[in-house]
Amino acid sequence: MTDMIDPIEGTPLIAPSDTDHALYDSIVEACRSVYDPEIPVNIYDLGLIYTIKITPQSDVHVTMTLTAPGCPVAGEMPGWVAEAIEPLPGVKQVDVELTWSPPWGMDMMSDEARLELGFM
Repeated sequence: MTDMIDPIEGTPLIAPSDTDHALYDSIVEACRSVYDPEIPVNIYDLGLIYTIKITPQSDVHVTMTLTAPGCPVAGEMPGWVAEAIEPLPGVKQVDVELTWSPPWGMDMMSDEARLELGFM
């Protein structure tokens, strides 16, 4: 995912994830099991998952976006993400927040996603 910096404030527009937490990798894999029905690439590699925060009590907060505000699954996608993460061993509670800031762009896709969609 591209690191986006707010040039005025100097703070990241996308908060960093808790990558050093023991649950992080399994949460990423759970996110990779969720697909946008219109795009044959998982939402993690599409760059729709902005931040994964994990508390010491193993509560998980995911900040995500969608490819467009008019996405037909906008109301359902956060629930799909929560349903993918909740069954993981050790996860206590999952909260998924949808944001439109910063807006998603194709530059946020992983190389794998670009290759899958024919952009490489």
